[in-house]
Amino acid sequence: MQGGISDDKKIMKQSTTNQIKGRGRELKGAVKEKLGRATNNRGMESRGTLEKTGGKIQKKAGDVVNDLQKD
Repeated sequence: MQGGISDDKKIMKQSTTNQIKGRGRELKGAVKEKLGRATNNRGMESRGTLEKTGGKIQKKAGDVVNDLQKD
């Protein structure tokens, strides 16, 4: 224990981390995808689509782990 905060509260659950990081990747991918469309850059649009999909998968993995931990 350090500074009155227990170790449990300092460490974020891995499932929560996956949910947050997944949402970030999803948003970043959506921006790249739209920017690629706007500039007619198919490569950027494709990378954005892939990153957005990867973010959705990561977020969903965090959701599943979180649901399993509740049981």
